[in-house]
Amino acid sequence: MLAFLPIVAIVVFLLVTSLRVLNEYERGVIFRLGRVIEAKGPGLILLFPIIDRMTKLSLRTFALDVPNQDVITRDNVSIKVNAVVYFRVVDPIKAILEVEDYMYATSQISQTTLRSVCGGVELDEILAHRDKVNEQVQAILDLHAGPWGIKVANVELKYIDLPQEMQRAMAKQAEAERERRAKVINAEGEYQAATRLAQAAMIISERPEALQLRYLQTMREMAAESHASTILPIPLDFIRAFFNGPSHAASAGPGLSPTPAAQTQEQVKHVDPKAGRLETTPGGDA
Repeated sequence: MLAFLPIVAIVVFLLVTSLRVLNEYERGVIFRLGRVIEAKGPGLILLFPIIDRMTKLSLRTFALDVPNQDVITRDNVSIKVNAVVYFRVVDPIKAILEVEDYMYATSQISQTTLRSVCGGVELDEILAHRDKVNEQVQAILDLHAGPWGIKVANVELKYIDLPQEMQRAMAKQAEAERERRAKVINAEGEYQAATRLAQAAMIISERPEALQLRYLQTMREMAAESHASTILPIPLDFIRAFFNGPSHAASAGPGLSPTPAAQTQEQVKHVDPKAGRLETTPGGDA
């Protein structure tokens, strides 16, 4: 009986070492005598001792941080750009056989692709249309990493470092743009105000009663603002006759007497050929 104990111990040891447990998100690529058999998992995996070897891979999404990359854009602006790449393994066998280290390979291709894409566009496009740059980088990465059994889910630009000179220039540009908008809005307001005033003047010219109503409203506002002042209303007809001048007094009404200017006749100039002087006489013939 004691002679079988070493054999039993060896069998138990080989059985224990041949068992593998894989989680739900893990897969195991089985190599038997150096050749790939299949990818197994999840759950309990039984391997033949000595002749089988298993390499585990995770199928979860990886977040790969792309370090700062020095980029010269198409409009010759030097910037630093970093990004984050989200990818996962969709084919474990290709991820093991086609590339030595898929994590390192994905990191390197992400850096070179980010530099090439950002170098082919202008700075304004990178800042204003970042989503388009993300999609372009993702498409290129997915094309190159697809044969490795890797699917690139998303690419996001995290930070764009601009030179100090460029930041000051962009600040001046933004300030000038805001001043331009303010001037345009101010001019638009002046134009609308002038249009309304012109319409009001046309209405008053067609309806003189509107000016009288405005006059009464102004008096009401003045009386409400200052209680210590005495306001004497003056008819608008009197003010209009005063500003029109004496020459229009004759047409003001039958009760008004003509002014001296209306009674004055035009003076006529005569030349006396004998005396050789100029004579001026009031109206009539010479």
